[in-house]
Amino acid sequence: MIGHPFLAGLLFAALTVPAIAAEKPLSAKDSDPDKLGWMQGFPPPPDKRLRAADGSFFEFPALRYSVAHMREFVPTINVSRGTGAPVSLDYRRDPLIDKLRFLPWGSNEAMTFSDAFDRNYTDGLIILHRGEVVYERYAGALKEDGQHAAMSVTKSFTGLLAAILAAEGKLDEMAKVSDTVPELAGSAFGDATVRQLMDMTTGLQYSEDYADPNAEVWQYSAAGSPWPKPEGYTGPVGYFEYLTGVQKQGKHGDAFGYKTVNSDALGWVIARVTGQSVAELLSQRIWQRLGMEQSAYYQVDELGTAFAGGGLSAGLRDMARFGELVRNKGRWRGEQIIPVAAIADIQRGGNRAAFAKAGFDKLTGWSYRNMWWVTHNENGAFAARGVHGQTVYIDPAAEMVLVRFASHPVAANGANDPYSLPAWQAVADYLMSIKTQ
Repeated sequence: MIGHPFLAGLLFAALTVPAIAAEKPLSAKDSDPDKLGWMQGFPPPPDKRLRAADGSFFEFPALRYSVAHMREFVPTINVSRGTGAPVSLDYRRDPLIDKLRFLPWGSNEAMTFSDAFDRNYTDGLIILHRGEVVYERYAGALKEDGQHAAMSVTKSFTGLLAAILAAEGKLDEMAKVSDTVPELAGSAFGDATVRQLMDMTTGLQYSEDYADPNAEVWQYSAAGSPWPKPEGYTGPVGYFEYLTGVQKQGKHGDAFGYKTVNSDALGWVIARVTGQSVAELLSQRIWQRLGMEQSAYYQVDELGTAFAGGGLSAGLRDMARFGELVRNKGRWRGEQIIPVAAIADIQRGGNRAAFAKAGFDKLTGWSYRNMWWVTHNENGAFAARGVHGQTVYIDPAAEMVLVRFASHPVAANGANDPYSLPAWQAVADYLMSIKTQ
């Protein structure tokens, strides 16, 4: 086990346990990165410098700066927006949204949407209603022209790319993974189907419990680190090589298990089928087609392999454009960009019984399909989710897309869901009420 703090940082998008501080963390206001002066000056004072090599760049409250500056700390690969002009968004700002009140889970005291913005350490939040921006707000280190780490929201991009290929007949979701990537034949992934990989119902001997020094996530993190390996290191180099050694545990298809290695294995399948990396394919199929304002980027390992499980960073408005594409079933400005069938397959959801076995007690009745979280609520909402508060939340009934970037001191979404999911529902209810007026 290589317990270097930075190695855990490389897999921040896969964290499944809270990074609970010994003391109550600073509030959003008191941890504001501009106020704290991180990395300000030429050079910054010693006590305001953040480093990737020692992991300090991703310790709270420093992470409130680094989530909007990942490219300055780790090597990356571009997701090009192309050379065309950006497609502008239409605005219809609604000041009443900040005043909406809702009841957090487990509380008898209502709070406003504006209060929840700070309660969840929000760095940026945008809401589209029928394609028009009704809410947009920035805080922390994120600026309008900046990019923010999407963390495990990245997985949903990977899953959607696979769903597109399946809808187009280019990827057989019922085929064995090893049929596409023979290098994985001897691993746990070898006899799993691509569909099981897409829905994370593979049976793997793999733990992402950071409290366990023997958890496999530490070896995965060491393999994926872009920095030189320490003297005497004999383990795998890069994400792909690590995947070839993952062992099987349990039965494929029996239960949902949220494990980042599934996303990177799927990224390998996608690359092998298309002859393009996930970064190149995302650029070609989506980023260049929507008139994005900015290029996005992925973190990479030392071999230049994109981290398909959590390495994407992008602009807030561009993520909203992406969400609107998905809400409109792959249609954008009058053109069908991606197959309707790919989105419909996500919205159908996955096996709820298999999902229940994973123990997400706050997400009762949900499922997981194509690396998207499906609520199965009355509005048919579904979402891409990432630790520390990242989300792309799509509510078809309310014709709403909500994107949030955040830097919550606790990694697990269980810390912010009680103040987030009811807030999203309050906005959806409000938008539906004005829809019929």
